[in-house]
Amino acid sequence: MATRFPVSLYATANPVHQNVFYTVPRAGHMIGGADHRVRREHFPGHELIYCLRGAGYVRSQGLTHRVGPGALAWINCPHPHEHGAIPADPWEVLWIRVEGPRLDQMCTMLSAATDPVFPVANPVPLFHEIFALLASDSPESAPLLHAAVARLLALICCARQRVDPAVPAPLRKAVERMKLFYFESHTVAELAALAGMSQSHFSRLFKTAFGTSPIDWLRRERISQAKRRLGDTSDSVQWIAQSVGYRDRFFFSKDFKKLTGFTPTEFRDREKG
Repeated sequence: MATRFPVSLYATANPVHQNVFYTVPRAGHMIGGADHRVRREHFPGHELIYCLRGAGYVRSQGLTHRVGPGALAWINCPHPHEHGAIPADPWEVLWIRVEGPRLDQMCTMLSAATDPVFPVANPVPLFHEIFALLASDSPESAPLLHAAVARLLALICCARQRVDPAVPAPLRKAVERMKLFYFESHTVAELAALAGMSQSHFSRLFKTAFGTSPIDWLRRERISQAKRRLGDTSDSVQWIAQSVGYRDRFFFSKDFKKLTGFTPTEFRDREKG
């Protein structure tokens, strides 16, 4: 079956709006054929592709990522990229191409270049809202479109940075701080103050919830982040160690092997096959 577009929308933004709002020059609903593939060296904007059913892939920075139902792929289009359907089960997607302020910084913050697939919770109503606004001639559509895109971006951010709702409410601020800023140093005293309790009470509650201490939890979060970078990038072990909060490469390697059973180099070689 050939690729079909039940919805295909184009828009040309007012130049004034482009400096202030998120704008969407292209959007649509696509039912991919087995031969669907897009390959570009560079293109304006950022594409957000949500898979409704079937399967596809995105390729950036030399890495290929599968995209299945319920997953959203972020493609930073100014850089070489490719995406398309898995021929055995071609995908059906909703997608928009977005332009606007600070998207490059958000892409970097979320590591979307090396980890572009997000398990986003039901963004379909937002895509349909964006489609309706693009088809509207209302003078209010530009700010409303900006707001709808911002809500979609918020869903993507939450998908990457979400704190488990099962975490006890008094611990959530501390866990969120460690999850978002794992590369910074944290003390039990600072985390307990954030939770509004004594150090001893905080440590006991934390161990009851997670089965480990706050500092050990932070170590494991840092190693998890390091594993992703080792598998998805060619960055040096020294740089990765520093980027996840270790000042000393030797201590990082020792911690890494203790928690994974491999040295960082062995882990990278194993992941890259």
